[in-house]
Amino acid sequence: MVALLLVLVVVLALLGAVHWYVWRRLVRDVTAAGGLARRLGTAVVVALPLFSLAALVSSRAGAPFLFQQTVAWPGFLWLAVLLYLVLALLVGEAVRPLLRARTGRRAAAPAPAEPASTPAPAEPAPVTPAPSEPAAADPVSASPSVAGSRESELSRRLFVSRVVGGSAAAVAVGTVGYGTYGVLRGPRVKRVTVPLAKIPRAAHGYRIAVVSDIHLGPILGRAHTRRIVDSINATQPDLIAVVGDLVDGTVEDLGPAAEPLARLRARHGSFFVTGNHEYFSGADAWVDHVRELGLRPLRNARVEIPAGFDLAGVDDVAGESEGQGPDFARALGDRDRARAAVLLAHQPIVVHDAVRHGVDLQLSGHTHGGQLWPGNYLAELANPTVAGLERYGDTQLYVSRGAGAWGPPVRVGAPSDITVVELASKQA
Repeated sequence: MVALLLVLVVVLALLGAVHWYVWRRLVRDVTAAGGLARRLGTAVVVALPLFSLAALVSSRAGAPFLFQQTVAWPGFLWLAVLLYLVLALLVGEAVRPLLRARTGRRAAAPAPAEPASTPAPAEPAPVTPAPSEPAAADPVSASPSVAGSRESELSRRLFVSRVVGGSAAAVAVGTVGYGTYGVLRGPRVKRVTVPLAKIPRAAHGYRIAVVSDIHLGPILGRAHTRRIVDSINATQPDLIAVVGDLVDGTVEDLGPAAEPLARLRARHGSFFVTGNHEYFSGADAWVDHVRELGLRPLRNARVEIPAGFDLAGVDDVAGESEGQGPDFARALGDRDRARAAVLLAHQPIVVHDAVRHGVDLQLSGHTHGGQLWPGNYLAELANPTVAGLERYGDTQLYVSRGAGAWGPPVRVGAPSDITVVELASKQA
């Protein structure tokens, strides 16, 4: 408990420092002290992280679903904007001195001289007698004004701060806007061919539509599910695999959003395994609900597919806290190893268990491909494969980037996908 509190304090202190930095560069440095613009900017920088905190905890706290929806959009989008604001502002720190020096040189450059012209002959001017005493030089006109110099420096600083701050804001908002459009538009279909030595000739070309991380919640709802179902059905798959993290919320709140899943169509049916987020949302209730919608849950279980291979599924490792974690012996222990085995498992980290149990192909999700660059580098530290197809011993692992998004409905550098995995027989 003490360690958890310490981590919480460190995280809050870090968030506070980041927001102070953003306030300084985007509010204090570009507005007049005491002005309306500064007061409004300060209020926004204080309010947005409060929305983010509410969005993060409201679901776990059992807040009314309407409240979750109200705080989710501004709260989660601000987290994405904040990430790219900070990255852009840090780049701006390197540009700032160069821009300031350039504007300083322009200000210090002398005005171009007027072209010389030949004066026309004129009558000699009358001679004026010189005064008996020379006039004293005016000190203001004889030297640059200190006040004017300071004002010029402040003006340059304000100009540079506004250019850097405005550019950073434009980059962040543009990046997040495009990433949001990509999520709300819906996932694109990818096609991957996977050769398996044990697949019979009759199963050559067998198509499995893999979808993961749909993340229905206060932002992504029924329309999101409908787009995914339509995309999957359009591929005319032989089998559909929903590999976890379907929801971020309870059946009571999100049951209607999941209803379009009942329209999934495949020759050998649709199958489902739990992800870690199901255990935050009531895994047993969701397993019952997807069964009512026509999907077949595989909870540490296996089924023989008529095409000539075994399909197995294991519960997510997050279920271990509830006594419902993966049980490979139960799912795969007594099978005929002469037959190919395809395993549905939400998290790629169980691939080493899959290798030990003779799995030929594991289909997973969970990583989102990093979702928000540079998050892919962090995802690489926690997962053997972040996205795509890789081999571990005799087992091939395919990891989907997922069809939705967790938290911010934004993807940058990791577009959402539905993957049609086509099995290829080496006997064909």
